[in-house]
Amino acid sequence: MIRLRPQPLPAIHPVPEYLATSRRKQWYEDVKAALQVPWMGVVTMAFAHYPSFFQVLWDGVQPLVRSSPFREANTSLRAFTEAEVGSLGPRPIAPRLVKLGYAERETEHIRGMVEIFSHGNYPYLLIATIARMLLEGDEMSGRRDAPSFEGRHAPEANAPLVLMEAHHADAPTREVYEDVKRTLGLPFVNTDYRALARWPSYFALAWKDLKPAVSVPGHEALCTEIHRRAVRFAVTGLPNPGGLSSATLRAAAERDAPVAEILQVARLFQWLLPGLVANVAFLRAQLIVRPPAVGNP
Repeated sequence: MIRLRPQPLPAIHPVPEYLATSRRKQWYEDVKAALQVPWMGVVTMAFAHYPSFFQVLWDGVQPLVRSSPFREANTSLRAFTEAEVGSLGPRPIAPRLVKLGYAERETEHIRGMVEIFSHGNYPYLLIATIARMLLEGDEMSGRRDAPSFEGRHAPEANAPLVLMEAHHADAPTREVYEDVKRTLGLPFVNTDYRALARWPSYFALAWKDLKPAVSVPGHEALCTEIHRRAVRFAVTGLPNPGGLSSATLRAAAERDAPVAEILQVARLFQWLLPGLVANVAFLRAQLIVRPPAVGNP
């Protein structure tokens, strides 16, 4: 399954959490509880626009996302991404934040927010990969055994997750948002960036460093390898305790819309999420406090 940016980009119809009601609201709460994340990803909000499709997908993946093998896959993908992102040259940002007037407590809140997305984006990537794979007619593993993961694996939030929507933001932040969309080739700004723009001067500075990094060949190579590893987990590395099949998911999709329409939505997110996890890893690396260099005696 190659990394594929759909052309043209499909329309998506995510319903934000504060507008979700009835069954959709319950889905949102179930997803957040199972993934141990404080936000509903745009990918799953876009999928939930198609209720029959989403019901079958979520019923099938829920026992998987609560399992130890799924947790181990996420850990493996994150470890690889964070080990490799240093090749993109993230510059330390904490000293520059001090010069802007940031106290250490404020910087720690930013680190905590980045940690939330560093933990939570990988499950969404794997779910998008599974959805695309099944809609394209491929199958998951036939293995059904998946020991559940007991306990908490998510970081504790040290600051509330508040999204800086475009209509909340001042003109400079809206300009950064437009630059993000142009640079990444997307019609929307991901949740991660809107959450980090709660600190507008930080986000503008961080994006100024990140923007040139996303244009170098090494960034695309990293995204391609993240994609490859996610596909490998989806095809052979993960069990299938929910018994998901291509035929069942495609039949559910057909009850909502043409399968080709929903497949393009799955392809969009399965294409963009490797880039998002790489970019968040870059932002995390910027915030790592490095010990001062020790001179030769």
